[in-house]
Formats: sequence, structure tokens, C-alpha cells
Amino acid sequence: MTELTKKLLLLLALSATLPATSADWPPRASPELQALVERAARETRAEFFQPTLKPEQLACTVVDLRTPGQRQLAHYRGEERFYPASVIKLFFLAYTHRLQEDGRLADTPELRRGLRDMIVDSYNEATSYIVDASTGTTSGPELRSEELAAWSERRGVVTRYFRALGYQNVNAQRKPWGEGPYGREKQDMTAHPPARNFLSTNDTARLLAEIALGQCITPARSAEMLALMARDPAKAPAGDEDFEGVGFTGPALSSGMKLWSKAGWVSWARHDAALIELPGGGRVIIVTFTGGEEHAKDRRIIAAMARRILTGLPESP
Repeated sequence: MTELTKKLLLLLALSATLPATSADWPPRASPELQALVERAARETRAEFFQPTLKPEQLACTVVDLRTPGQRQLAHYRGEERFYPASVIKLFFLAYTHRLQEDGRLADTPELRRGLRDMIVDSYNEATSYIVDASTGTTSGPELRSEELAAWSERRGVVTRYFRALGYQNVNAQRKPWGEGPYGREKQDMTAHPPARNFLSTNDTARLLAEIALGQCITPARSAEMLALMARDPAKAPAGDEDFEGVGFTGPALSSGMKLWSKAGWVSWARHDAALIELPGGGRVIIVTFTGGEEHAKDRRIIAAMARRILTGLPESP
């Protein structure tokens, strides 16, 4: 266990309550926070007008964790479904820890390496291994229809797990790909739609809140997950403008703020799920999804939303 994980575990143990259930979500709505998020979306859309940032190309959910024992929620189109790109890896991470906690999946050095590379470096190869290990499925040549049906049922276990917990807009059926699926992966997309994963910012913010509060599986496992998400914008590799600490929410942070995040981007979408610790110690979750090929390479939109939210936060409840 690393020193960072030990520190996070201590923090989560102090703040954790009972494991989260569907009855714990959504948190109390905040009219002030809701007004802020709507204003931030309106002003951000006005700022990025060439090309037009359409309403359906933006979603954002904010969870205010600044007051211990309280959560406040606000969102802009937070229930809409987006292709999540690599943000889906947070859900594979949480499900894998569920299996480990239940004794259904061995905790091996190779599994830990896969989890680390999936979240820290966002490697799709590592994600493929984690999906195989946690669902009992593997990629490969096409299958006969009855074999494919059984394969698809096994692959759907992650989606069913989160649905049983009350998540409304999570489809975690597909592996992320660099060049696209082949064989049974492509075959299943056609035979058993939907063809792509999807997430909403609300459901993503819920999972991130449960991890942040030590309520995802156990406080110890929440701490392990959170440690993998730590980002330091000052340590961005030279020339890597899409480094998760600098190409998404990171530029919105001011001095003294800390960041944990998981980003996702493809040619038609750009997203970030961020937990931000403020200089005074309070924490805020900001999950922002953007869509459209004309915006996917724009590194400014997500930071612009986050900056408006961070600078406009109402007084802590």
C-alpha cells in the first residue's frame, strides 16, 4: 500500500458512512448551485460559438461535498446519455474491486498492473485484460449464435451490477478500442444492441462521489481507486497536451487545489470526471461531457465550464 493510499484511506475512514445505496442518490438539490451550473453552461456555450456548441453537445453535473455529511447536486442535462470513451473505465475499476472484495477474483500483481495502467495511463490494452478477467469473456473470432448469446450475457454483468444499484444510464458492455472491434466484439454490437457504451454525467458523478466518500465497496477499496486517479498538472509529460491533468479540467484549478480525475476522448467526444479539493479542504465533483467532432479536440471547453463553477461556488452550506 502506497503512502498516498494510506493517507486517502485515513481521510475516507473519517468521512465514510454506510455503503451507498440507490436510496442515497440523488443528493439534495441546491437552487443556488443549480443556477450556477445553468449560468456556466449558458456562458460557456456563448463563449464557444465558432463552431456552435449546441445544447445537446454539453452536459455537466456538480456535487458539492464541502460540508461533511451533506451532498448537494446540480446538473445541466445530467441525465442525457453520451458515448463515454475512457470514462467507462471507472465503472470497470469499481466492478473489479467488487469481485475482489467478494472473493470471486484473485488479487494478483498482474491484475493490479492492469488496473493501474487502465486508470493512470488509460491504456485500452489494460482495459481489455480487466474486462476479460472481470466478466469471464474474451475477444476472438466470431461465435455461433447460441454461443454469442451466452457470451453477451456474461459480458453484460457490469451493466447489470450498476443497474441493480439504481444507476439509470450506464451501459458498460463494450471494450474501448483504438482502431475498432473485430470478431465477436463487432458481431455482438450488431446482434445485441446498443452497439456502444453510454453514460450520463449524473451517474458518473454518483460513482465518483461514492469513491470520494469511501462508500464504493469499502473505504479501503475506495482509497485504492482514488489513488489511481490522482493528477498533478505540474508533472505533465513534455508535449502531451492531452495529459489528463492538463487537457481537461486541470487548467481551471487555481493555486492550492488538488485534482483526481478520469478523462475520455475520441474523435467525436471529450469528457472529464473530476474531484477537486479546494485550498480550505472542501471538495467538489465536476463531471463535464462534450460531444461533436468539431469540439472533440478543443481543450478549452471543459476547463471553461469548471472555472466558472469553481469561481462561482456559493458559500458552503
